[in-house]
Amino acid sequence: MNRAALRLGDALTWLALLGGLLSGAAALLAGPAYRASLLSLGGAFLILRWATIAALAGAGVAVLAWGLRSLGSARRGRVLAAAAFAVNALVAAPPLLLYVQAQSLPKIHDISTDTQDPPAFVAVLPLRQGARNPVDYKPEAAAQQRLGYPDIAPLVLGVPPAQAFEHAERTARAMGWQIVAAAPGELRIEATDTTLFFGFKDDIVIRIRPRAEGSVVDVRSLSRIGDSDIGTNARRVRRFLDRLAAT
Repeated sequence: MNRAALRLGDALTWLALLGGLLSGAAALLAGPAYRASLLSLGGAFLILRWATIAALAGAGVAVLAWGLRSLGSARRGRVLAAAAFAVNALVAAPPLLLYVQAQSLPKIHDISTDTQDPPAFVAVLPLRQGARNPVDYKPEAAAQQRLGYPDIAPLVLGVPPAQAFEHAERTARAMGWQIVAAAPGELRIEATDTTLFFGFKDDIVIRIRPRAEGSVVDVRSLSRIGDSDIGTNARRVRRFLDRLAAT
């Protein structure tokens, strides 16, 4: 009985390990395949979803294999089963984490430090031809942003607007953004940031206004596609403002 269980455990271990590796390869290739126009966005998401489901199933099979291997005395078999579980868990964890985040964050894709008078896009408009998301700011986004990201607010700098503009442009370039327009006369910077995995392009506009003693910096980050950005734009705005404040 133990011998049959051990053979079954061996078979399940290799099945879980192979399945985890294949699922991981599929998940890793989904984004680049979309970026290379080999897959539609829906097709890439479908592959990612099924890779996650397969990895969860593989993790369960690995647990069963470990239990069967525990009937024997060979430690190597249990270590291999544990490795198979780890591979599948690593494949499934990132998509599951994103899913959990998506359920808890506002389903918006437009973040602005000024929700009453958001900075307007000008130079990037030709680049957004065919984009699914319009540049018009939706009032309902402001209410959702206040609930989900109450910390997003303008940055006050104690330097003249011209100097604030120079710092803002330098910070934007340091973050790897593609600068579309830098208009010192209008105190406006526009840029595009590309996400790593799927290559989604999000557009940013930075507006600087003078105040009594210094400047006020406003930032707006808008996705070209997608109803929910899963917090991407808010994180981008926070990073920019934090780096700019530290200059």
